[in-house]
Amino acid sequence: MRAGRLVSLLLLLQARGRMTAQALADELEVSVRTVYRDVESLGAAGVPIYADRGPTGGYQLLDGYRTRLTGLTGAEAGTLFLAGMPGPAAELGLGSLLATAELKLRAALPGELAERADLIRDRFHLDAPGWFRADEPVPHLATVAGAVWDGRRLRIRYRRWKQPREVDRELNPLGVVLKAGRWYLVGEWNDRVTTYRVTNVLESAVLDEPATRPPGFDLAGFWREWTERYERSVYTAEATVRVSPDALRTMPFVFAPEMSRVAHTAAGPPGPDGWRTTVVPIESLRHGHLELLKFGAEVEVLGPPELRARFAASARDLAALYQVSSGSGAVDSSADGEVDGSGSPSVGSSAGGTVVDSADGLLGTAGDEVTTGDGDADRRAGGDGEGEGLSGGRGAACLTGVPAAGGTVRSMIGSAVSDASPAP
Repeated sequence: MRAGRLVSLLLLLQARGRMTAQALADELEVSVRTVYRDVESLGAAGVPIYADRGPTGGYQLLDGYRTRLTGLTGAEAGTLFLAGMPGPAAELGLGSLLATAELKLRAALPGELAERADLIRDRFHLDAPGWFRADEPVPHLATVAGAVWDGRRLRIRYRRWKQPREVDRELNPLGVVLKAGRWYLVGEWNDRVTTYRVTNVLESAVLDEPATRPPGFDLAGFWREWTERYERSVYTAEATVRVSPDALRTMPFVFAPEMSRVAHTAAGPPGPDGWRTTVVPIESLRHGHLELLKFGAEVEVLGPPELRARFAASARDLAALYQVSSGSGAVDSSADGEVDGSGSPSVGSSAGGTVVDSADGLLGTAGDEVTTGDGDADRRAGGDGEGEGLSGGRGAACLTGVPAAGGTVRSMIGSAVSDASPAP
């Protein structure tokens, strides 16, 4: 324990230069008195460490002194090779550098440690992206990463979810983050730190002007706080549903983790038919409609009433869609395809193919184009319109309407949502 702490203290001074006793104590999570004793022990062992007195003083190593990489344990040596992810490194333009660094590190390790590192690399492989997600095109990633690395301001043209869809930004790039196979730029614009999805960068250019960083900015800390805040803000409503045993059992494979967790926790006792009543957190009525449609007739929506009305409309749409079509290829569910027996707009179509939505305008009229998406949070990402698209869609396809004459229904499967209207 103490030997490892001494090595850590030595490496801290080597990496950071002068550090106060209090700063060393904070890093090592020990008392200042323990730091004093450790520094004396290092000096007695021949390490050229000295102290400068005064308010700006601290401990530091003699100029030119470097320790060799001899303090690694077998487990530590192996984990260094687990840290190498060739795919993301190649996207950053660092693939060859990473390979060269691994070769040099491997050659510098003693025989036993080198064999252990080879064993771990042969038996463990890290694959960051989630299932059923194709690699995103990130042609501007190298430029963005170069601006971050060189500390230069960055000019980008960016596609966001709200109007105007395309905006120009000159910002201070603060870091890049790889999250579930997706690259994000963290940048400061107009004194506000936010995130930008790199695949939505349309143009990029590094400026000659040096970038500035907010005092004390910590990339890992910002990202942790930002993602926690985002995840808390996503689910602003909930749906009350009855679910079959099969639906409840398969929710972890269909829903986002938080949705599945809450649904299982809130599930009541099974009824005579085995179905249970539970609640499901949703981002909006639109999001709940699309997510719960994945289960078809295995889920009955009880509330809120607006969401139940959407499902009733979808059921009528599907029933009309799968009726025998007329000679012209249009579906006709009533005499004239416009009004049903109750006087409400019909989801059927006339010979001309006109379709009217009976719920809330999800269907197009003549000449319209209807675009459906797969999660408002994928566009909104916190609602600021800048860092949208955290997950880029959850990969589900839903039919929300029948196209009108001359119209189109486009289902967005795992891609960016093109609807420019804000979330409900």
